[in-house]
Amino acid sequence: MRILVVGSGGREHALAWKISRSPLVSAVFAAPGNPGIAQVATLVPLKLEDHGAIIRWVKENRIDLVVIGPEAPLVAGLADRLGEAGVLAFGPSAAAARIEGSKAFAKDVMRAAGIPTAAHETFDAVAPALAWARARGGRVAVKADGLAAGKGVVVCGDVAAAEAALQAMLVQHVHGAAGARVVVEERLEGPEASCLCLSDGERVRLLPAAQDHKRIFDGDRGPNTGGMGAFSPTPNVTPAVEAVVERDVVLPALRELSRRGCPFRGVLYAGLMLTKDGPRVIEFNARFGDPETQPIMMRLAGDVVPALVAAAKGDLSGVELPVDPRAAVGVVLAAENYPGTPSRGDVIEGLEAPLDADVQVFHAGTAQRPDGAVVTNGGRVLTVCALGDGLDSAAARAYAAAARIRFRGMQLRRDIGKKP
Repeated sequence: MRILVVGSGGREHALAWKISRSPLVSAVFAAPGNPGIAQVATLVPLKLEDHGAIIRWVKENRIDLVVIGPEAPLVAGLADRLGEAGVLAFGPSAAAARIEGSKAFAKDVMRAAGIPTAAHETFDAVAPALAWARARGGRVAVKADGLAAGKGVVVCGDVAAAEAALQAMLVQHVHGAAGARVVVEERLEGPEASCLCLSDGERVRLLPAAQDHKRIFDGDRGPNTGGMGAFSPTPNVTPAVEAVVERDVVLPALRELSRRGCPFRGVLYAGLMLTKDGPRVIEFNARFGDPETQPIMMRLAGDVVPALVAAAKGDLSGVELPVDPRAAVGVVLAAENYPGTPSRGDVIEGLEAPLDADVQVFHAGTAQRPDGAVVTNGGRVLTVCALGDGLDSAAARAYAAAARIRFRGMQLRRDIGKKP
């Protein structure tokens, strides 16, 4: 098979790496990719928003499967366009991807399907939203309705913080059109977990559960980021919890989307809060998570390609996903000033160092200069992942590998894998 991976981040590097190991695959391409992905795939200089150019290239180069990584092209309908052109695509339709593209739509799906989530309302003006938040002591989460690159959520502890978040989104328009409408919901308490599954529109195959670290600093302090690291498995997601998530969250969501005429084929990501009353959905995503995909791909023991093809074709029956019993920890190395405006162009040293077995460095925000030097080119620069016999062992190996990498202003959390 000839497979194209669409995207350029750490998630896409992990997917391309895993796909490249399949005996079924003769060639892997990535558009636009990055210097790390270039080690396992041929890069193609296509723009994510230019669907016409992507489809022309795919047809000319006889691509058998397109795996769409990021949320923006999914929400914009790339999977639909590829399907119309007769190309098999892994990723949901634009209509189904609204479950990530609009938080208000996702809440409507949850309400209709009886999926457990926080009490919430949708607003487009500050005054009524603030009154709703004030009635709850300001302990709310304020969420931009649309796509905001993982930075559209502010978790508030008091009324002043809630008001500041509402002003920033609805008045100052810090997230542009994505924040013209907001969802305000009651703040949930408990450990978080990421539960992802492959879906063919009806059946599901759960992937290994993971746990993300959103805050920039150790101990979950500082502003939210796109994710500073992740680990899998998470002790909080037992087989019993997984069964509840599949029964009460994933399958009801899929049934409701099908009822609305938009069956979901691809990866459905449920971001959960494990409260004392059981799992509650924080958000749904319509694609693989980042940085969760990196440790999840490390733990998948078999060939992922047959499962991707089966989901895209709409028939996961008979598909199994064997999982490595070992733990995986992924540590993000971020650029100076992230999650603000990150520094770019800083030379990355240490990438040439030989890696231990079961350690991978996935590129996210990197670029290569004409002189061959690899430099920073985004907020999250690299994810260093390792397998180990338990989380402590995996974390020790990941941090040992990360210690050999250097660039100016490099930021990393030191507590990945230690969240309760």
